Order: sequence, then C-alpha cells, then structure tokens
Amino acid sequence: MKRKLLIMCALLTMGLSAAAQDANEIDIETSDVQLDIITPAQPVQESEQEIKEREKRLRELNDDVAYAKASNSMRRGYFVLVADNIQIGNTGYRRFDINRNSNFILVQNEDGIIQYALNTGTAGTNGLGGWTGKGKVRNKRINYDDNGDVHMQYQLLSGSVNADVFITLFHNSKRAVARISGGTPITIYGEILPYRDNKHR
Repeated sequence: MKRKLLIMCALLTMGLSAAAQDANEIDIETSDVQLDIITPAQPVQESEQEIKEREKRLRELNDDVAYAKASNSMRRGYFVLVADNIQIGNTGYRRFDINRNSNFILVQNEDGIIQYALNTGTAGTNGLGGWTGKGKVRNKRINYDDNGDVHMQYQLLSGSVNADVFITLFHNSKRAVARISGGTPITIYGEILPYRDNKHR
C-alpha cells in the first residue's frame, strides 16, 4: 500500500512538472523558416553633375504632375487662379506685394468670381482697394495649342459684371496668366490650383 502511494505521488509530481513546463515553454518549428540576412546598402556616391540631373528630373516630374492637375481642373470647371502679381491697365502699373488669399479668379462650374485687392489705402469698390465681380460663367471654350499650353475663354456675366476672361496655362507648369477686359484691363499672374467650394459639391 505504501509502495502504491509512493508511485502515485511520483506520477503526480511528474505530471505537474510537465504541465508547468508546457505553460512556460513553447516549441517553435524552425525547419522550414528561411532567414535572409540583408547587408546594408552602401551610400550611393553621386557626382555633382548627377545630383543636378536628378534634381532636374524631379522638378520636371513635379511640374508635369502640377500641369496635369491644373489642366484637368480647368477642363472640369472647378479651379482657382491664385494671383501673385497684378497689372492694372495697359501702361504697366504692376503690383507684386499682394495678398494671395484676396486676389484670385475662381470658377465653380457655372459660377465665377474675379477679385483683386491692392490695399492701396483707398477703399475701392470692394473696400480693399480693388474690385470684386461675381456672376455666371458663359460661353466657355477650352483649347490646346501645339506647345501644350491650355487656353480658356469665357464671359462672366451678372447685373453688375460683363467681363471677358482669357486664361493661359503654360505647358508643364501650373503657372498661368489671365487677361480680363470689359472695363479697365486687368492682367493677373499666378498659379492654377484645383479647387471645389463646398457650396458647389
């Protein structure tokens, strides 16, 4: 009887030890695991000419992307031409110190706005030393010339506005120039950016 009790105790102790081992140890099969040791790449030694060529290619790629976005936004009719300088009249009076947020041409499908604000100290018609015209975009036409420049022409019409707008987007760029006639001639230079106002979604 005593012998049986000793055997049972031994078996119970072995079982507990095995259970403890199972709880703390996990066997991992590694026979089919492939480990690839990668040697860190050596820094590429570029010549000054190679650096210039790479940077030029990057600029050209960025210009191509910007041009594609700008031309597509013009074709779809949702864009803004943000001005960085403006010429008033045909005599060459040109302002470079302007606020981009308040000098722009906006087209939102059939709705359009033209605004310039020179902040000259005089109020102007819009209180900011300039003029704001809101109206409907009519008779819109778009064409591409042999150089890849995009030309848009339309009329902005309302009870207080009757303006002809001619916009040229230059090939491989988002740079553009807009000429506005129908009163004092205005030339706006800047960048065309895709823009969709929440009110027109």
